[in-house]
Amino acid sequence: MNNNNYLIGLEGMKSMLTEIEKPIDSFKKKYYEENFNKVYEKCFPTLEAIEEVYNTVMEPESLIQNMAQALVDTAVEKVSACTKKSQKESVMMDLNLTMAVFIFPAMLKYKGKSSQPLVDQILVCWKEAFPKSNLQAADYEFIEGGFHRKFCYITTAVCETFHKPDDCYELTLLRNYRDTYLANLPEGERIIKAYYDVAPTIVKHINKKKDSAKIYEDIWERYLSPCIAMIEEGKNQECEELYIEMVETLQKEYFYLH
Repeated sequence: MNNNNYLIGLEGMKSMLTEIEKPIDSFKKKYYEENFNKVYEKCFPTLEAIEEVYNTVMEPESLIQNMAQALVDTAVEKVSACTKKSQKESVMMDLNLTMAVFIFPAMLKYKGKSSQPLVDQILVCWKEAFPKSNLQAADYEFIEGGFHRKFCYITTAVCETFHKPDDCYELTLLRNYRDTYLANLPEGERIIKAYYDVAPTIVKHINKKKDSAKIYEDIWERYLSPCIAMIEEGKNQECEELYIEMVETLQKEYFYLH
């Protein structure tokens, strides 16, 4: 085994989560491609070193385990350093977003023999370290395509009513849920497309109502707030069911202008 490449890989995995300080600011349609390419270039030497060792070592499974654990240990340290629950939640969101839209896509773009095993092992280690998390992996093309699949029309309208910014915690959480959980379900694409087909009209018709603010407040209390709590508790399937119920109910009440 090439010890130099092993150390390069290990140190690179430990520092990989520090490549982006504010992932939500980097994950914008206008800048995503440029920012992703920068991350990939920085990750490339690490992935190259791991690949070279992987192809020569006697026990590649142990190598992958060590590399994956090094990255996850860094994430655990970042979360553990927070003293307040709100800080932990914010850091956890940043870590999940960084992994989902930058690190995993970079690893999959490399296309080495070690790439998929490394991604798979990180997911295992991540789940062990953060049981409530439902982090999933997707390649760059899938993530970039997500910019063309809107899924926050109703949520955005509600948050605007409460004067919350576009990058508020609630919207960020639900977008991350869309990209890292819902879109990866067997029926995920169908659900997202169905939502895209009806949600803009629902919002347009609600906005024409004199009591639109009250309607959005009810949507928040009945659907969105419980959905957010479910995601935070790792109850992703329950959130999916409630969100679908919300869309179906609102479609019946507001899709056609009365």
